[in-house]
Amino acid sequence: MALLLATAGLLWGAAVNQLSDVEKAAGWKLLFDGQTATGWRNFKKQTFPANGWTVEEGWLHCLRKEGGDIISQAQFEQFDLRWEWKIGEAANSGVKYFIVETRSSAIGHEYQIIDDARVLDAGQANGIHATASFYDVLKPAAPLPLKPAGEINSSRILVQGNHVEHWLNGTKVLEYELGSDAVKAAVAQSKFKHVAGFGTRIKGHILLQAHGGEVFFRNLKIRDLSANP
Repeated sequence: MALLLATAGLLWGAAVNQLSDVEKAAGWKLLFDGQTATGWRNFKKQTFPANGWTVEEGWLHCLRKEGGDIISQAQFEQFDLRWEWKIGEAANSGVKYFIVETRSSAIGHEYQIIDDARVLDAGQANGIHATASFYDVLKPAAPLPLKPAGEINSSRILVQGNHVEHWLNGTKVLEYELGSDAVKAAVAQSKFKHVAGFGTRIKGHILLQAHGGEVFFRNLKIRDLSANP
């Protein structure tokens, strides 16, 4: 029972924007302290946006697209990333990984976050733009255990070796192998087909997307697996 409780705390700790002793011992780090924007900045800038993003009531809150995407100061290659989020009606956002500033724009693998009930496009029709998809590349399993706009969802991205998993509300909804024939074929059919190295593992920043509508993030925590995968 003690192990079960410890594991549950590690997955979705009860304290908001805090780490339990178990998490600290396991090597988890907070990416957001719940009070400041420390550790985050705009893509290709050294400062946090003056407008469009705010910290309020324990949430990192994107108010509008004009603030631009924000990235973590730290970079990661293999990791276990977990967070909670909620969105406004018809909002569209995402969490990207493998973001490098040598590219002209903030292109990376994206865990899509969107109001699936209200925002429909051709990509969502076949699942590759749905929440928890590998955006425009691979679709998640259906039906999704997704809570509607305004309610809190929990998500996870695991990158371990070349194996990647997307989780939603405690359920694994997508997994893929970086550099595999299946991923190469899917990327070749996507908008990223001309991006060098896309679909393979690289060290990069974590990005929170400002794409349209309100989105809130909290309990952003990460465990770096690169040294001990």
